[in-house]
Amino acid sequence: MAGRPPEPSSPVHDEGRSSEPLLDVERGRKASVDDSDRNPTTRALFRSQSPVTQKNNRSRYVLAALMLVLSLGSFVIQTETAQYIQKDLGWTKAYCMMYLTHGSWAFLWPVQLLVLRLRKRHIPFHNILRSHIALLRSTIEMILLGSKRDHQDIDRPFYYLFRCIVLVTTALTIAGSTWYIAVNLTTPSDLTAIYNCSAFFAYAFSIPLLNERPRPEKIISVLVAIVGVLVVAYGDGADETGPKGEVSTRLGGNILIGIGSVLYGLYEVLFKKLLCPPDGTSAGRSVIFSNTVCACIGAFTLSFLWIPLPLLHWLGWETFEIPSGAAAKYLVVSVISNATFSGSFLILISLTSPVLSSVAALLTIFLVAITDNILFGRRLTAAAISGGLLIIAAFALLSWATWREMSEEVPMEIDSDADVEERDDE
Repeated sequence: MAGRPPEPSSPVHDEGRSSEPLLDVERGRKASVDDSDRNPTTRALFRSQSPVTQKNNRSRYVLAALMLVLSLGSFVIQTETAQYIQKDLGWTKAYCMMYLTHGSWAFLWPVQLLVLRLRKRHIPFHNILRSHIALLRSTIEMILLGSKRDHQDIDRPFYYLFRCIVLVTTALTIAGSTWYIAVNLTTPSDLTAIYNCSAFFAYAFSIPLLNERPRPEKIISVLVAIVGVLVVAYGDGADETGPKGEVSTRLGGNILIGIGSVLYGLYEVLFKKLLCPPDGTSAGRSVIFSNTVCACIGAFTLSFLWIPLPLLHWLGWETFEIPSGAAAKYLVVSVISNATFSGSFLILISLTSPVLSSVAALLTIFLVAITDNILFGRRLTAAAISGGLLIIAAFALLSWATWREMSEEVPMEIDSDADVEERDDE
């Protein structure tokens, strides 16, 4: 009831010890994550929960579809505003723009807390915060206990989170930096085609790191998607010279963006392996934890990746300049849309797979081409249309294959009273 404080028996979580209830089907009672840690059959407990109902599966699919639409729309906005800022307004500060956009992810966590606060206004905020942190702690423990890695980090879950954040942020930052550097070294067609081959590398890394079973339909869909990208990039003929007419820099730029493509595929798979709850975890918990991880990446970026800014200014490679006027306004829009895209994209990976998410991201190539045609009157070429249709077909095939695989495996649900953080007794 609104306005009534939580009763003493309500499961308000303690920061020192997670009391997230998990269903112990072998004993017919609820056991905490700490109980699971002491139980030698811990891994079995996480994989032997009550079956996922059709309703839960439907909610997971619907949420994944919503995240797909949100990520595609926000990416188109971010791309168009970024291009306008650099090409039309002349604020070409590549690293600074990357620092601001990636750093903006840090604000996703305060936004998440604000949403919880608005939804549970009758509960004291410190109770909501303690419950939220306890949920994050228990989710990290679930990741550790559900894996085959050493569980020595079970008593230091947030230290494990920090180490993983450093690893995935490093891969992401290097991958993003190669794109911005290669812009001035190679052709736009090469840049688009090679960088978007990250979908192939995401699948390649998924096989050894995520124990992904090679399936013909998935391999075909990834290959078709890459063919679609190549058609878009080269279908109408590619300029054989670099952007400044220097052929000698093109090979170096292509090698550099190739490294970035590999690292971006690795980043997606590492996030899935190290920072996603086990299969069967409720969609609500996956969303909350993925959003928090995205915010942690942003916080790490803000805290440490400002260091190259004064160095680049001193070397004269990128002089620091605060944007003003129209550039500042559009930069705000670009930053917000990038944070929205990144948050929804990581949620999509958590709910589905890096391969499906990566191929889904290729749809933005076609959407950006359509947007350019509508807003700026740029010609929608036959190559863009045919390549876009190939990418759409590849995504449809991969979606069907992923849905069939999930249906066959019948994942098991981790039943938790606080999975979605929607209970009033938190």
